[in-house]
Amino acid sequence: MRVDVLTLFPAIVEGALSESIIRRAREKGLLELHVHNLRSYGIGKHRTVDDTPYGGGPGMVLRCEPIFQAAESILGEEFHTTPRILMCPQGKPLHQATVKALSSYRRLFIICGHYEGVDERVRLYLATDTISIGDYILTNGALAAAVLIDAVCRLIPGVLGCPHSPLSESFSHQELEGPVYTRPADFRGWKVPEILLSGDHQKIASWRKSMARQRTEMVRPDLTTSQM
Repeated sequence: MRVDVLTLFPAIVEGALSESIIRRAREKGLLELHVHNLRSYGIGKHRTVDDTPYGGGPGMVLRCEPIFQAAESILGEEFHTTPRILMCPQGKPLHQATVKALSSYRRLFIICGHYEGVDERVRLYLATDTISIGDYILTNGALAAAVLIDAVCRLIPGVLGCPHSPLSESFSHQELEGPVYTRPADFRGWKVPEILLSGDHQKIASWRKSMARQRTEMVRPDLTTSQM
């Protein structure tokens, strides 16, 4: 998969996605990441990318011309076949179903918001999707873009060491993952549940399913409700 990111802060994206599993995915050629500086497409000799909002108000707004020019230049003939995602707080919440859907594409283009926001025409006429990673505000969308890329990349075949790992993780079946344990079996009197030491794989699977259901109902009852 190829992912193009348009941001004022390329180092944030590169830094977050140059370690661990994602770094190895890039080294293997499973993820081709291209981070583009929006300033390179700025207007005039000062490479201006923002301006004051019409109607007044605090802060600055990213102008639409540099963003459109960048998207059209970078994507070229693939402009109309590539999802163009705007990261901003007003987007639809990011869920695992969206991550899975995006992982099926061969290329993604991600636009990072900044300042007081992005000219609305980017959302209306350029972005095919508008995504938020949560109900809070970040300094800019570069961190949000890194989160999205990480989540999508993990579902690319060959990225994870075990191909079955995504199948049992939280949210893979509208359910949280149950508790997991490793050595030692007894730590300060806190013991691993006996069933996990029994060797009975059928009973262990049943226990894990039951615990996952209990945890979901306790911590995220909204997931249970959404299945009804």
